[in-house]
Amino acid sequence: MTSQPCEYHRQFNRREMLQIGGSSALGLGLTSVLGQQAGAAAPIPAKAKSVIIIHQTGACSHHDTFDMKPEAPKEIRGEFEPIDTATPGYQICEHLPNLAQRTDKFAILRTLSHNDNNHLMSTHHILTGTKQPGGFFDKIASRDDWPAYSAGLAFLKPRHDGLPTGVNLPTYLMQGPLLWPGQHAGFLGPKYDPWQIKGDPNSKDFRVDSLTLSEGISVSRLKNRQALLGELNQQRATLDRMAETKGLGNDQQLAFSLLTSSKLAQAFQMQRESDEVRDRYGRHMTGQSLLLAKRLIKTGIPVVQVNVGGAQTWDNHGNLFNTLKDRLLPPLDQGLAALLDDLENEGLLDETLVYMGGEFGRTPKINDKAGRDHWGPCFFGLFAGAGIQGGQVIGTSDAEGAYPVTKAYAPDDVGATIYESLGIDPYSVVRDRLNRPVHLNAGSAITPLFTGESV
Repeated sequence: MTSQPCEYHRQFNRREMLQIGGSSALGLGLTSVLGQQAGAAAPIPAKAKSVIIIHQTGACSHHDTFDMKPEAPKEIRGEFEPIDTATPGYQICEHLPNLAQRTDKFAILRTLSHNDNNHLMSTHHILTGTKQPGGFFDKIASRDDWPAYSAGLAFLKPRHDGLPTGVNLPTYLMQGPLLWPGQHAGFLGPKYDPWQIKGDPNSKDFRVDSLTLSEGISVSRLKNRQALLGELNQQRATLDRMAETKGLGNDQQLAFSLLTSSKLAQAFQMQRESDEVRDRYGRHMTGQSLLLAKRLIKTGIPVVQVNVGGAQTWDNHGNLFNTLKDRLLPPLDQGLAALLDDLENEGLLDETLVYMGGEFGRTPKINDKAGRDHWGPCFFGLFAGAGIQGGQVIGTSDAEGAYPVTKAYAPDDVGATIYESLGIDPYSVVRDRLNRPVHLNAGSAITPLFTGESV
Protein backbone atom coordinates (compact mmCIF):
# COMPACT_ATOMS: atom_id res chain seq x y z
CA MET A 1 0.00 0.00 0.00
CA THR A 2 1.45 3.31 -0.99
CA SER A 3 0.41 6.87 -0.54
CA GLN A 4 -0.56 8.56 -3.79
CA PRO A 5 0.41 12.04 -4.97
CA CYS A 6 -2.27 14.66 -4.56
CA GLU A 7 -4.45 15.36 -7.59
CA TYR A 8 -4.29 18.77 -9.23
CA HIS A 9 -7.30 20.19 -11.00
CA ARG A 10 -6.15 23.17 -13.03
CA GLN A 11 -4.96 24.03 -16.48
CA PHE A 12 -1.29 23.93 -17.44
CA ASN A 13 0.34 27.16 -18.54
CA ARG A 14 2.58 27.41 -21.58
CA ARG A 15 5.78 26.95 -19.55
CA GLU A 16 4.44 23.76 -18.01
CA MET A 17 3.38 22.40 -21.39
CA LEU A 18 6.87 23.06 -22.69
CA GLN A 19 8.25 21.30 -19.65
CA ILE A 20 6.06 18.28 -20.34
CA GLY A 21 7.26 18.20 -23.92
CA GLY A 22 10.89 18.44 -22.91
CA SER A 23 10.43 15.78 -20.29
CA SER A 24 8.84 13.48 -22.83
CA ALA A 25 11.92 13.76 -24.98
CA LEU A 26 13.87 12.38 -22.02
CA GLY A 27 11.42 9.54 -21.60
CA LEU A 28 9.88 11.03 -18.46
CA GLY A 29 6.62 12.51 -19.70
CA LEU A 30 3.62 13.86 -17.84
CA THR A 31 4.16 11.73 -14.74
CA SER A 32 7.41 13.57 -14.05
CA VAL A 33 5.80 16.98 -14.04
CA LEU A 34 2.85 15.84 -11.96
CA GLY A 35 5.25 14.23 -9.50
CA GLN A 36 7.22 17.46 -9.20
CA GLN A 37 4.02 19.39 -8.57
CA ALA A 38 2.88 16.88 -5.99
CA GLY A 39 6.22 17.09 -4.23
CA ALA A 40 6.00 20.88 -4.19
CA ALA A 41 2.46 20.91 -2.81
CA ALA A 42 3.40 20.26 0.81
CA PRO A 43 7.15 20.63 1.25
CA ILE A 44 8.73 19.54 4.49
CA PRO A 45 11.49 21.54 6.14
CA ALA A 46 14.91 20.78 4.67
CA LYS A 47 16.56 21.13 8.06
CA ALA A 48 18.70 18.02 8.18
CA LYS A 49 22.44 18.35 7.90
CA SER A 50 22.76 14.71 8.89
CA VAL A 51 20.72 11.52 8.93
CA ILE A 52 21.21 8.55 11.24
CA ILE A 53 19.49 5.41 9.98
CA ILE A 54 19.10 2.69 12.61
CA HIS A 55 18.29 -0.49 10.73
CA GLN A 56 16.80 -3.37 12.72
CA THR A 57 17.95 -6.00 10.28
CA GLY A 58 15.65 -9.00 10.12
CA ALA A 59 12.61 -6.92 11.12
CA CYS A 60 11.54 -6.07 14.63
CA SER A 61 8.11 -7.14 15.88
CA HIS A 62 5.79 -4.14 16.04
CA HIS A 63 3.32 -6.02 18.26
CA ASP A 64 5.92 -6.42 20.98
CA THR A 65 7.44 -2.94 20.90
CA PHE A 66 5.67 0.17 19.56
CA ASP A 67 2.23 -1.07 18.40
CA MET A 68 1.08 -3.33 21.18
CA LYS A 69 -2.36 -4.93 21.20
CA PRO A 70 -3.11 -5.59 24.89
CA GLU A 71 -6.81 -6.22 24.22
CA ALA A 72 -6.16 -8.89 21.59
CA PRO A 73 -6.17 -12.63 22.31
CA LYS A 74 -2.97 -13.97 23.87
CA GLU A 75 -1.79 -15.60 20.63
CA ILE A 76 -1.67 -12.09 19.17
CA ARG A 77 -0.84 -9.78 22.08
CA GLY A 78 2.13 -11.85 23.22
CA GLU A 79 3.86 -12.05 26.60
CA PHE A 80 4.87 -8.44 27.25
CA GLU A 81 2.95 -5.82 29.18
CA PRO A 82 2.51 -2.23 27.95
CA ILE A 83 3.71 0.71 30.02
CA ASP A 84 2.74 4.37 29.94
CA THR A 85 4.92 6.86 28.11
CA ALA A 86 5.53 10.60 28.13
CA THR A 87 2.82 10.83 25.46
CA PRO A 88 -0.62 10.68 27.10
CA GLY A 89 -2.62 7.65 26.03
CA TYR A 90 0.28 5.94 24.25
CA GLN A 91 1.87 2.80 25.67
CA ILE A 92 4.89 0.81 24.54
CA CYS A 93 6.66 -2.37 25.63
CA GLU A 94 7.72 -2.74 29.27
CA HIS A 95 11.24 -3.57 28.08
CA LEU A 96 11.68 -0.08 26.60
CA PRO A 97 11.49 2.01 29.79
CA ASN A 98 14.05 4.63 28.73
CA LEU A 99 12.36 5.29 25.41
CA ALA A 100 8.99 5.39 27.16
CA GLN A 101 10.23 8.43 29.08
CA ARG A 102 11.38 10.11 25.86
CA THR A 103 8.46 9.74 23.46
CA ASP A 104 8.28 13.55 23.40
CA LYS A 105 11.51 13.45 21.37
CA PHE A 106 10.26 11.17 18.58
CA ALA A 107 7.24 10.22 16.51
CA ILE A 108 6.00 6.71 15.80
CA LEU A 109 4.44 5.84 12.46
CA ARG A 110 2.40 2.64 12.79
CA THR A 111 1.19 2.21 9.21
CA LEU A 112 4.22 1.51 7.08
CA SER A 113 3.24 -1.10 4.54
CA HIS A 114 4.35 -3.00 1.44
CA ASN A 115 3.47 -6.31 -0.19
CA ASP A 116 6.71 -8.27 0.16
CA ASN A 117 7.87 -10.72 2.84
CA ASN A 118 11.38 -11.45 1.56
CA HIS A 119 14.31 -10.12 3.57
CA LEU A 120 16.58 -9.12 0.71
CA MET A 121 14.03 -7.40 -1.50
CA SER A 122 12.41 -5.67 1.48
CA THR A 123 15.79 -4.51 2.81
CA HIS A 124 16.57 -2.96 -0.57
CA HIS A 125 13.16 -1.24 -0.53
CA ILE A 126 13.54 0.35 2.90
CA LEU A 127 17.22 1.31 2.54
CA THR A 128 16.85 2.89 -0.91
CA GLY A 129 13.21 3.99 -0.99
CA THR A 130 12.60 2.01 -4.19
CA LYS A 131 11.66 -1.57 -5.03
CA GLN A 132 14.55 -3.71 -6.19
CA PRO A 133 14.66 -3.76 -10.00
CA GLY A 134 13.90 -7.24 -11.28
CA GLY A 135 13.53 -8.41 -7.71
CA PHE A 136 12.94 -12.08 -6.93
CA PHE A 137 13.21 -14.20 -3.80
CA ASP A 138 16.63 -13.71 -2.17
CA LYS A 139 17.98 -11.59 -5.04
CA ILE A 140 21.40 -10.53 -3.80
CA ALA A 141 22.98 -7.10 -4.24
CA SER A 142 24.01 -6.06 -7.72
CA ARG A 143 25.02 -2.92 -9.59
CA ASP A 144 21.55 -2.82 -11.09
CA ASP A 145 20.16 -1.96 -7.66
CA TRP A 146 18.93 1.46 -6.64
CA PRO A 147 21.38 3.62 -4.67
CA ALA A 148 21.35 3.83 -0.90
CA TYR A 149 20.39 7.25 0.49
CA SER A 150 23.97 8.33 1.09
CA ALA A 151 24.84 7.42 -2.50
CA GLY A 152 21.96 9.45 -3.90
CA LEU A 153 23.09 12.41 -1.81
CA ALA A 154 26.72 11.97 -2.85
CA PHE A 155 25.75 11.90 -6.52
CA LEU A 156 23.52 14.96 -6.42
CA LYS A 157 25.55 16.95 -3.90
CA PRO A 158 29.15 15.78 -4.33
CA ARG A 159 31.68 16.94 -1.79
CA HIS A 160 35.28 17.77 -2.49
CA ASP A 161 36.93 17.60 0.92
CA GLY A 162 37.93 13.94 0.76
CA LEU A 163 35.39 12.91 3.37
CA PRO A 164 32.66 10.35 2.66
CA THR A 165 29.00 11.20 2.33
CA GLY A 166 27.95 7.97 4.02
CA VAL A 167 29.28 5.47 6.55
CA ASN A 168 27.68 2.10 7.34
CA LEU A 169 28.56 0.32 10.58
CA PRO A 170 29.35 -1.91 12.44
CA THR A 171 28.56 -4.90 10.22
CA TYR A 172 27.98 -5.67 6.57
CA LEU A 173 24.65 -7.38 5.98
CA MET A 174 25.66 -10.71 4.52
CA GLN A 175 24.78 -14.30 5.34
CA GLY A 176 26.78 -16.97 3.59
CA PRO A 177 26.66 -16.12 -0.13
CA LEU A 178 23.69 -13.78 0.32
CA LEU A 179 24.79 -10.14 0.14
CA TRP A 180 21.93 -7.92 1.24
CA PRO A 181 21.02 -5.30 -1.40
CA GLY A 182 20.50 -1.64 -0.56
CA GLN A 183 23.86 -1.15 1.11
CA HIS A 184 25.79 0.54 -1.69
CA ALA A 185 25.40 2.92 -4.61
CA GLY A 186 23.92 0.40 -6.99
CA PHE A 187 23.85 1.62 -10.59
CA LEU A 188 25.59 4.88 -9.65
CA GLY A 189 28.79 2.89 -9.26
CA PRO A 190 31.41 2.23 -6.54
CA LYS A 191 32.53 5.87 -6.60
CA TYR A 192 29.44 6.73 -4.54
CA ASP A 193 29.44 3.76 -2.17
CA PRO A 194 29.26 4.57 1.52
CA TRP A 195 32.22 3.49 3.60
CA GLN A 196 31.61 0.12 5.17
CA ILE A 197 33.00 -0.26 8.69
CA LYS A 198 33.23 -3.84 9.94
CA GLY A 199 34.18 -4.01 13.58
CA ASP A 200 32.62 -3.76 17.03
CA PRO A 201 33.13 -0.24 18.48
CA ASN A 202 32.72 -1.80 21.91
CA SER A 203 35.82 -3.92 21.44
CA LYS A 204 38.98 -2.79 23.23
CA ASP A 205 40.98 -3.29 20.05
CA PHE A 206 38.44 -1.64 17.75
CA ARG A 207 40.14 -0.17 14.72
CA VAL A 208 39.12 0.43 11.14
CA ASP A 209 41.42 -1.59 8.90
CA SER A 210 40.28 0.32 5.84
CA LEU A 211 41.76 3.42 7.39
CA THR A 212 45.22 1.87 7.31
CA LEU A 213 47.36 2.42 4.24
CA SER A 214 48.61 -0.60 2.35
CA GLU A 215 51.90 -2.12 3.42
CA GLY A 216 54.85 -0.18 2.07
CA ILE A 217 53.03 3.15 1.90
CA SER A 218 53.75 5.74 4.55
CA VAL A 219 52.88 9.36 5.09
CA SER A 220 56.51 10.38 4.93
CA ARG A 221 56.88 8.67 1.58
CA LEU A 222 53.87 10.48 0.19
CA LYS A 223 55.03 14.08 0.43
CA ASN A 224 51.67 15.78 0.12
CA ARG A 225 48.02 15.19 -0.59
CA GLN A 226 48.41 15.22 -4.33
CA ALA A 227 51.11 12.58 -4.17
CA LEU A 228 48.88 10.40 -2.02
CA LEU A 229 45.92 10.87 -4.31
CA GLY A 230 48.02 9.96 -7.33
CA GLU A 231 49.28 6.82 -5.59
CA LEU A 232 45.76 5.75 -4.74
CA ASN A 233 44.32 6.57 -8.15
CA GLN A 234 46.75 4.07 -9.69
CA GLN A 235 44.88 1.42 -7.73
CA ARG A 236 41.39 2.71 -8.63
CA ALA A 237 40.55 -0.03 -11.14
CA THR A 238 41.55 -2.77 -8.74
CA LEU A 239 39.67 -1.22 -5.85
CA ASP A 240 36.57 -0.67 -7.95
CA ARG A 241 36.62 -4.36 -8.91
CA MET A 242 36.91 -5.21 -5.24
CA ALA A 243 33.90 -3.04 -4.56
CA GLU A 244 31.95 -4.95 -7.19
CA THR A 245 32.81 -8.40 -5.87
CA LYS A 246 33.20 -7.86 -2.12
CA GLY A 247 30.96 -4.92 -1.38
CA LEU A 248 33.79 -2.70 -0.28
CA GLY A 249 33.67 1.07 -0.46
CA ASN A 250 36.21 3.47 -1.90
CA ASP A 251 39.16 2.48 0.26
CA GLN A 252 41.38 4.89 -1.60
CA GLN A 253 39.25 7.81 -0.43
CA LEU A 254 39.12 6.37 3.06
CA ALA A 255 42.90 6.23 3.38
CA PHE A 256 43.25 9.68 1.85
CA SER A 257 40.79 11.14 4.32
CA LEU A 258 42.53 9.56 7.29
CA LEU A 259 45.70 11.42 6.48
CA THR A 260 44.04 14.70 5.61
CA SER A 261 41.47 14.90 8.40
CA SER A 262 42.68 14.25 11.90
CA LYS A 263 39.17 15.08 13.11
CA LEU A 264 37.73 12.17 11.15
CA ALA A 265 40.42 9.81 12.33
CA GLN A 266 39.74 10.82 15.92
CA ALA A 267 36.03 10.11 15.52
CA PHE A 268 36.86 6.41 15.35
CA GLN A 269 38.99 6.54 18.48
CA MET A 270 36.31 5.53 20.95
CA GLN A 271 38.72 5.76 23.85
CA ARG A 272 38.54 9.54 23.55
CA GLU A 273 35.05 9.40 25.05
CA SER A 274 34.75 9.45 28.83
CA ASP A 275 33.76 6.32 30.68
CA GLU A 276 30.61 8.12 31.83
CA VAL A 277 29.46 8.77 28.26
CA ARG A 278 30.27 5.28 27.08
CA ASP A 279 28.48 3.77 30.05
CA ARG A 280 25.35 5.81 29.31
CA TYR A 281 25.17 4.36 25.81
CA GLY A 282 25.94 0.90 27.12
CA ARG A 283 29.04 -1.23 26.81
CA HIS A 284 27.66 -3.29 23.95
CA MET A 285 27.85 -3.17 20.17
CA THR A 286 24.49 -1.40 19.81
CA GLY A 287 25.25 1.37 22.27
CA GLN A 288 28.78 2.03 21.10
CA SER A 289 27.71 1.95 17.45
CA LEU A 290 25.13 4.66 18.15
CA LEU A 291 27.75 6.68 20.00
CA LEU A 292 30.10 6.30 17.04
CA ALA A 293 27.30 7.46 14.73
CA LYS A 294 26.99 10.65 16.75
CA ARG A 295 30.73 11.19 16.65
CA LEU A 296 30.74 10.78 12.87
CA ILE A 297 27.96 13.27 12.18
CA LYS A 298 29.80 15.76 14.36
CA THR A 299 32.75 15.50 11.97
CA GLY A 300 30.45 16.36 9.06
CA ILE A 301 29.45 12.92 7.74
CA PRO A 302 25.88 13.50 6.53
CA VAL A 303 24.52 9.93 6.45
CA VAL A 304 25.40 7.22 8.96
CA GLN A 305 23.65 3.87 8.98
CA VAL A 306 23.83 1.69 12.07
CA ASN A 307 22.86 -1.94 11.52
CA VAL A 308 21.55 -3.19 14.85
CA GLY A 309 23.06 -6.64 14.68
CA GLY A 310 24.15 -8.79 11.78
CA ALA A 311 21.87 -9.95 8.99
CA GLN A 312 18.52 -11.17 10.38
CA THR A 313 19.30 -10.41 14.02
CA TRP A 314 15.66 -9.37 14.58
CA ASP A 315 14.27 -12.28 12.53
CA ASN A 316 12.84 -14.13 15.49
CA HIS A 317 10.76 -17.03 14.17
CA GLY A 318 11.20 -18.77 17.51
CA ASN A 319 11.94 -17.90 21.15
CA LEU A 320 10.91 -14.34 20.34
CA PHE A 321 10.10 -13.08 23.80
CA ASN A 322 13.20 -14.34 25.58
CA THR A 323 15.36 -13.00 22.74
CA LEU A 324 13.77 -9.56 22.86
CA LYS A 325 13.77 -9.09 26.62
CA ASP A 326 17.20 -10.62 27.30
CA ARG A 327 19.28 -9.66 24.27
CA LEU A 328 17.78 -7.14 21.85
CA LEU A 329 15.53 -4.59 23.50
CA PRO A 330 17.61 -3.52 26.54
CA PRO A 331 20.69 -2.45 24.51
CA LEU A 332 18.52 -0.63 21.97
CA ASP A 333 16.53 1.09 24.70
CA GLN A 334 19.67 2.27 26.47
CA GLY A 335 21.64 3.29 23.39
CA LEU A 336 18.88 5.10 21.52
CA ALA A 337 17.77 6.99 24.62
CA ALA A 338 21.35 8.18 25.17
CA LEU A 339 21.67 9.19 21.51
CA LEU A 340 18.47 11.26 21.58
CA ASP A 341 19.54 12.91 24.83
CA ASP A 342 22.96 13.82 23.51
CA LEU A 343 21.68 15.10 20.17
CA GLU A 344 19.26 17.36 22.00
CA ASN A 345 21.71 18.52 24.67
CA GLU A 346 24.42 19.26 22.10
CA GLY A 347 22.09 21.21 19.83
CA LEU A 348 22.21 18.59 17.09
CA LEU A 349 18.72 17.13 17.17
CA ASP A 350 17.17 20.00 15.23
CA GLU A 351 19.56 19.35 12.34
CA THR A 352 19.77 15.54 12.53
CA LEU A 353 17.05 13.26 11.21
CA VAL A 354 16.92 9.93 13.04
CA TYR A 355 15.03 7.04 11.46
CA MET A 356 14.71 3.56 12.95
CA GLY A 357 12.90 0.52 11.60
CA GLY A 358 13.18 -2.84 9.95
CA GLU A 359 12.38 -4.12 6.48
CA PHE A 360 8.88 -5.30 7.43
CA GLY A 361 6.83 -6.31 10.47
CA ARG A 362 5.97 -9.65 12.06
CA THR A 363 2.87 -11.80 11.78
CA PRO A 364 0.00 -11.03 14.14
CA LYS A 365 -0.34 -14.61 15.31
CA ILE A 366 2.47 -16.20 17.33
CA ASN A 367 3.63 -19.45 15.73
CA ASP A 368 4.18 -22.83 17.39
CA LYS A 369 7.83 -21.96 18.08
CA ALA A 370 6.92 -18.93 20.19
CA GLY A 371 7.98 -16.59 17.39
CA ARG A 372 6.49 -14.44 14.67
CA ASP A 373 7.08 -14.72 10.94
CA HIS A 374 7.56 -12.17 8.14
CA TRP A 375 4.80 -9.60 7.57
CA GLY A 376 5.02 -6.76 5.05
CA PRO A 377 1.47 -5.34 5.20
CA CYS A 378 2.00 -3.45 8.47
CA PHE A 379 5.01 -2.29 10.47
CA PHE A 380 6.40 0.74 12.31
CA GLY A 381 9.02 3.43 11.87
CA LEU A 382 10.48 5.76 14.49
CA PHE A 383 11.40 9.30 13.44
CA ALA A 384 13.08 12.11 15.38
CA GLY A 385 14.80 15.44 14.82
CA ALA A 386 15.14 17.84 11.88
CA GLY A 387 11.67 19.29 12.29
CA ILE A 388 9.88 16.09 13.31
CA GLN A 389 7.21 16.86 15.90
CA GLY A 390 7.84 14.50 18.79
CA GLY A 391 5.23 13.07 21.07
CA GLN A 392 2.89 11.97 18.29
CA VAL A 393 1.69 8.61 17.09
CA ILE A 394 0.74 8.58 13.42
CA GLY A 395 -1.57 5.98 11.96
CA THR A 396 -3.61 3.14 13.38
CA SER A 397 -3.44 -0.54 12.59
CA ASP A 398 -6.35 -2.90 13.03
CA ALA A 399 -7.12 -4.79 16.24
CA GLU A 400 -4.59 -7.50 15.35
CA GLY A 401 -1.84 -5.23 14.03
CA ALA A 402 -2.23 -6.89 10.65
CA TYR A 403 -3.24 -4.04 8.34
CA PRO A 404 -3.43 -0.25 8.47
CA VAL A 405 -6.90 1.16 9.01
CA THR A 406 -5.70 4.71 8.38
CA LYS A 407 -3.46 5.95 5.59
CA ALA A 408 -0.66 3.54 4.71
CA TYR A 409 2.84 4.72 3.87
CA ALA A 410 5.41 2.88 1.77
CA PRO A 411 9.19 2.63 2.06
CA ASP A 412 9.19 4.97 -0.96
CA ASP A 413 7.68 7.62 1.31
CA VAL A 414 10.36 7.03 3.93
CA GLY A 415 12.90 7.64 1.16
CA ALA A 416 11.19 10.84 0.02
CA THR A 417 11.16 12.06 3.62
CA ILE A 418 14.89 11.42 4.04
CA TYR A 419 15.80 13.07 0.75
CA GLU A 420 13.61 16.13 1.25
CA SER A 421 14.94 16.58 4.78
CA LEU A 422 18.43 16.73 3.28
CA GLY A 423 17.34 19.28 0.69
CA ILE A 424 17.28 16.77 -2.18
CA ASP A 425 14.37 16.67 -4.61
CA PRO A 426 13.30 13.00 -4.44
CA TYR A 427 12.11 13.22 -8.04
CA SER A 428 15.55 14.16 -9.29
CA VAL A 429 16.58 12.44 -12.50
CA VAL A 430 19.59 10.14 -12.46
CA ARG A 431 20.73 7.60 -15.04
CA ASP A 432 20.91 3.85 -14.67
CA ARG A 433 23.59 1.53 -16.04
CA LEU A 434 22.00 1.66 -19.48
CA ASN A 435 22.10 5.46 -19.33
CA ARG A 436 18.33 5.66 -19.13
CA PRO A 437 16.85 8.61 -17.17
CA VAL A 438 15.08 7.44 -14.02
CA HIS A 439 13.73 9.20 -10.97
CA LEU A 440 15.70 8.80 -7.78
CA ASN A 441 12.53 8.27 -5.74
CA ALA A 442 8.81 8.14 -6.50
CA GLY A 443 7.44 8.51 -2.97
CA SER A 444 5.85 11.43 -1.15
CA ALA A 445 7.30 12.87 2.04
CA ILE A 446 5.39 11.93 5.19
CA THR A 447 4.19 15.42 6.05
CA PRO A 448 2.29 14.60 9.28
CA LEU A 449 5.64 13.91 10.92
CA PHE A 450 6.38 17.62 10.58
CA THR A 451 2.93 19.21 10.75
CA GLY A 452 1.51 17.19 13.63
CA GLU A 453 -1.66 16.72 11.61
CA SER A 454 -1.88 12.96 11.83
CA VAL A 455 -3.65 11.08 9.07
